[in-house]
Amino acid sequence: MTSKIGSTVLGYPRIGPNRELKRALESYWSSRSSAAELREVARRLRVDTWRSLRDAGLDSVPGNTFSFYDHVLDAAVTFGAIPARYTDLGLSSLDTYFAMARGVESTPPLEMTKWFDTNYHYLVPEIGPDTRFSLADRTALEQYREAAEHGVTTRPVLVGPLTLLLLSKSAAGAAESFRPLDKLTELLDVYAELLGELRREGVAWVQLDEPAFAADRSPAELAALRAAYRRLGDLPERPNLLVAGYFGDLGEALEVLASCPVEALGVDLVAGSSTADALSPVRGLRDKTLVAGLVDGRNIWRTDLDKALATAATLLGAAGELAVSTSCSLLHVPHDVAAEANIDPQVKSWLAFAEQKVREVVVLGRALREGRDAVAEELAAARAAVADRATADRVHNHRVRARLQALRPTATQREPYAERRAAQRKSLRLPPLPTTTIGSFPQTADVRKARAALRSGRLDRATYQQRMRDEIERVIRLQEELGLDLLVHGEPERNDMVQYFAENLDGFASTDNGWVQSYGSRCVRPPILFGDVSRPKAITVEWATFAQRLTEKPVKGMLTGPVTILAWSFVRDDQALAETAKQVALAIRDEVSDLETAGIRVIQVDEPALRELLPLRAVRHEQYLAWAVAAFRLATCGVAESTQIHTHLCYSEFGEVINAIVALDADVTSIEAARSRMEVLDDLNAVGFGRDVGPGVYDIHSPRVPEPAEVANLLRAALEAVPAQRLWVNPDCGLKTRGYAEVERALANMVAATAEVRRSLR
Repeated sequence: MTSKIGSTVLGYPRIGPNRELKRALESYWSSRSSAAELREVARRLRVDTWRSLRDAGLDSVPGNTFSFYDHVLDAAVTFGAIPARYTDLGLSSLDTYFAMARGVESTPPLEMTKWFDTNYHYLVPEIGPDTRFSLADRTALEQYREAAEHGVTTRPVLVGPLTLLLLSKSAAGAAESFRPLDKLTELLDVYAELLGELRREGVAWVQLDEPAFAADRSPAELAALRAAYRRLGDLPERPNLLVAGYFGDLGEALEVLASCPVEALGVDLVAGSSTADALSPVRGLRDKTLVAGLVDGRNIWRTDLDKALATAATLLGAAGELAVSTSCSLLHVPHDVAAEANIDPQVKSWLAFAEQKVREVVVLGRALREGRDAVAEELAAARAAVADRATADRVHNHRVRARLQALRPTATQREPYAERRAAQRKSLRLPPLPTTTIGSFPQTADVRKARAALRSGRLDRATYQQRMRDEIERVIRLQEELGLDLLVHGEPERNDMVQYFAENLDGFASTDNGWVQSYGSRCVRPPILFGDVSRPKAITVEWATFAQRLTEKPVKGMLTGPVTILAWSFVRDDQALAETAKQVALAIRDEVSDLETAGIRVIQVDEPALRELLPLRAVRHEQYLAWAVAAFRLATCGVAESTQIHTHLCYSEFGEVINAIVALDADVTSIEAARSRMEVLDDLNAVGFGRDVGPGVYDIHSPRVPEPAEVANLLRAALEAVPAQRLWVNPDCGLKTRGYAEVERALANMVAATAEVRRSLR
């Protein structure tokens, strides 16, 4: 088989330019449309994507990148790794799939966590000794045929077998010594079966994604990688294989894969920039295609095409063929910057979303094949944009930099925890096992309409503010009726926990249509951090103090932490993240100070992305955690000992950052724990965590409402690890995406369960 990859991308956004998939999914889930209607929306999105990529000039178009919810879940379903508790529900194949993703009343969903160091969430497959792999789903084959019917030849994309198993968890009941990787040989049998079927269909190339090897891997895991790709490479009937690693350097895995009989290797030359120097001496590349990820698939800045071509030039002798690609799938960026009418024109000229990045890849490919003169105009435009951004006045704020230079070491220090705890207990007078929520309450249609009307000028600010006050009062009264102990104002005025702050800080730009999938139908619009950050005026004080005046119970001030603001934004790449984090932290510190001055006695600074930004290689962990912890402490350490600082973390594996969680020095830490059945508490105990902790007692990402007995059982499990005087009771995360009917039931059940467990403590 001889066919070149040429210019390509490793994947593409699947939600649709106008979030068509989100709307179709939510319509189906609410029984307002049929499965056939949902499938038709999906079909149109796929066909439009394939055609647009072909017409843009790509030489190889990725296929099988569409997903109804999550590509890792898709892989588990493809290979028959469906736990019996879902097949036993007796649902259709589509509804079984959604039961795994979202749960049903009787059955919780699969655990969900972050996809490496991104803000995308994947469903964690469960693999046990009794798992029987089979080719249970042929979507990859069906979508290849579907594309061919529309005149597009695609390259099916699959999660690689090693990454699939390394991201899986052991099924309940498996022996402690069992690891999902133990099932590799059996899984490879089914991969081989699928590859054979694809080849017989005429498929020339298949892409197998192995980003797990951008992280540290043991000698046994590297040996498994070698064995797997030697076996797949030696299959007598298969397509050409492109094995793609991304999100960083492949390290030792690069030489392992180069020694295997596969036709192409994809490398990330953005997050793994050192790879370019490491490629030339690698044996085995001379007879392969090297797919060079030169265009950033995760950030939105225009590519420095001159620099990318210079990098490409150093690689020309390293491999048999050189192809050009994005560093990873474009799943992580919005569709089209042309859809943004309200971004400042100068800032807009610095940006490239998915459509623009595809064109950049095509330009680079043409430059390599035809010479620079063939794309001289495009290179000149990119060169001008890069130069303009580097010298723009709006990027630099000398007052911010001077203020940071003047900070003293005491800016990140508080009184000892024991002294703070005594002062806070005296001030707040909360009962044992105090109940609270993470912050947000359901965002109703009326709230969203009011916000949209304000933006469009159809609603004046005074009327809008009154509507928000009415919603806040509703939330406060509801919490009092339910019997919660520490209240929140519900955040109706906030479109998103990061975007809201970005819109009120200098140095950020916001998009109107820059939607990116977080999981399933959940989409976010990451703001764009382009310059030095400062806070021109108070952001949340008005809403928090209004809520506090409505009740005798304490109300939490709700803020987003500096690391999470960075993680969930498109961040400038012209200075170190640590420096940008300090700027954001100083702006949040000003808000914390103003909340305290206004009489707010509890302030929560959320850092759900603390684990998310952890570098994939352990050698870089210490440096990252040092500046991340310092940024949080800079934001929170300027308050009196009687002011209680909370933080919240969710949907990540926390074992590697437990010491950092301790070092944050928050008075109370709430943390996702329901899907993992309180597993995180073992990690906290292992390091002697001595602060208050609120492990989530129910999963808000599922519409399922747990009964009081289930919540009580989780609380009892938590009490085995955390003494009652340090245990808080709360949901896993904010309630923004849920409806009021289920929220009221769930919180009522949570309060009832807490009352039952409190009685048992007497």
